[in-house]
Formats: sequence, structure tokens, C-alpha cells
Amino acid sequence: MKKITLLLVTVFTFGIVNAQDKEDMSFGVKAGLNISSITNADQDGMNSKSLVGFHVGFFGEFMISNEFSIQPELLYSTQGVKLEVDGDKGDLKLDYINVPVMAKYYIADAFSLELGPQIGFLVSSKAKSGGESIDVKDDTKSIDVSLGFGANYNFAEKFMLGARYNLGLTRVQKDLFPGESESKNSVFQISLGYKF
Repeated sequence: MKKITLLLVTVFTFGIVNAQDKEDMSFGVKAGLNISSITNADQDGMNSKSLVGFHVGFFGEFMISNEFSIQPELLYSTQGVKLEVDGDKGDLKLDYINVPVMAKYYIADAFSLELGPQIGFLVSSKAKSGGESIDVKDDTKSIDVSLGFGANYNFAEKFMLGARYNLGLTRVQKDLFPGESESKNSVFQISLGYKF
């Protein structure tokens, strides 16, 4: 946790030091839709489908040059997967506090591509079926690491529309049973943001 805090402080400090004036840095809020799944969830007779959730939070963007910027974010994100076993349907719901740090390249004044790491801190992990909910946080890894890549379009001066895919790099399960494959988060996001 200390390393992550140090990383965030370093990124924000680097952006602020390199900003020439107020036009070189901006802050804002963003929210949007998650379409999430978990890889290798189709095991032991289970069938999986994507789960719809949301994300909401804050971001800062620090221009390094006319074409490049760094955008750290702090997001609350609801993720998981829908599962069906022998006709019984349920959800595995995973809630995270995610901290992406995206490097952005502007290929035009209003359009940018982005790539960067994300670390997620597990808030809750619940298996839900038939009106019942079971806490499975002890069986779920508390830290999730992923790689995000996507695109953003700025419009109407202060608004932005973004699409991003987060590819999970670490497994969701805390422990693996014999013969069990690693399952990783897979999340597609559509966001609407507002810059102050």
C-alpha cells in the first residue's frame, strides 16, 4: 500500500512540476458502464456471461507536451460475472477501488489513445444466487493488477467520452484447487467525463 501511495504522489508531483500553467493540468470526474467477465469461468460445468456494472470517480490530467499527458485516476468499480450451474443462475460480484495511471497520446486536438497499468483494491466479493448472498472475500485476492488501453474524445470543451478495456494480469482466486485454471478480470468500460 505504501508503494502505491508513493507512486501516486510521484505521478501527481511530476505532472504538477512539469505543468507550465493552468492550461497544462486539469481535474475532473467520470462515470460510466462496465461490461465485465472473468476468464476461465466456464469450468466444472459452469457457464458464464458478462455482468453489467458501473464505475465512478476522479481523474487528473497533466500535459507533458502538446501530444503526451499522464492521467491518474481513482475509481470505484463494480465487476464480476454471471454464472449458471445445472440450471441454477447466480452472480459473482467483485467491487474494487481501482487506480489506473494512463499515458495518453493525442493524435489530434480532441482525440487521444491511452495505455497504462491499473491496480485494484478489493472492497467486497459476493456470490449471489436465489436471493441469497455469500461473502467470498476470503477466497478472493485483495489486489488486482491489469493493463488498460483505450481511446478518448474531448467535446464541448469540458466533456470527454472514453472507451477502455482492462486486461487482467493477476488471478482472482486466492488459492487454486488441483486442476483449476487461473481466472482473471476482463472489463470493457464506456465513460463520460467532465473537466473542471
